Order: sequence, then structure tokens, then C-alpha cells
Amino acid sequence: MKKNTADSAPSTRPIIDHLTLTASLVNDEDRLSFWLQHFGDIPQWLHLESSIFSWLNLLCKDYHGDYWEFYTLSNGGAFIIPSTEGEYMLFNALNGNSATVGHEAAGIIACLITYSHHACRTECDAMTEHYYRLRDYALSHPESNAIMRIID
Repeated sequence: MKKNTADSAPSTRPIIDHLTLTASLVNDEDRLSFWLQHFGDIPQWLHLESSIFSWLNLLCKDYHGDYWEFYTLSNGGAFIIPSTEGEYMLFNALNGNSATVGHEAAGIIACLITYSHHACRTECDAMTEHYYRLRDYALSHPESNAIMRIID
């Protein structure tokens, strides 16, 4: 590495190092308080869970319901995913894009679309923040390209 001297330009480095976001599975005993704890300040938060289920149903013709797992993110975000592992073939009729993804990416997609629509509908900054927290996690996900293609 070149040392900075009076005659040399300073090296460029990012000002902020981005920490890797992590997701943690919510324990069964904490599931009952999940929605209220993370979304209780959001208007009409009671509609979020069913909207997420509905979005996955619209995107995936082979989805017919499932048990969902709840996750929190190290940046304060939260999301849910269907528990059935395997491939989910998704098609978004609103943008014409399709992708085949795993169950975590499928849940992230359904949550991101729901969070975006709910933020617009309620004009709630806190809901917008939930969207961006999950989007930040999605951008570092192994299936980020497929996730972004479907939600575009």
C-alpha cells in the first residue's frame, strides 16, 4: 500500500464500512408478539400477514398455503418466509418478470412487495423504513438478482 505523502493524493476508502446483516429465527414463544412488537406503530398493521400470504399466492401458482417462519434482522428489520424448502417459480404479472427462487427469497419477495404497497397506502414513514431494512438484507442475499427482478 502506498503511503500518503505531501506530494501524493490520499487513498480512497469508504467512509462507512457496511456490516453484514444477519437474520435470526424467532422462537415459537415469541411468535405471538412478533407483529405487534415490530409493526405495532404502523397503521393497519393487522393486515400485513394476510397480505404477504396473498402476494405469494398471486406470484406462485403452485403455492397453496404453508406454515411460515418469522425472522428478525440485525438492522431492526423483520420478515417471514414459508417453511417448505424447495423451488418457488414466481411470475409478477405487474412487471412481466419471472424467477425461480428458494423459500427464503420467496418470503422476502412477498414481504418486500407487501411492505412497499402498505407504505404507500398508509403514507407511514415507519413502514417505509421496514421496507428499506429488508431491502438492504435482500441486496446481500445470494438470490438478490432474482429478488430485485421480481419486485422491480
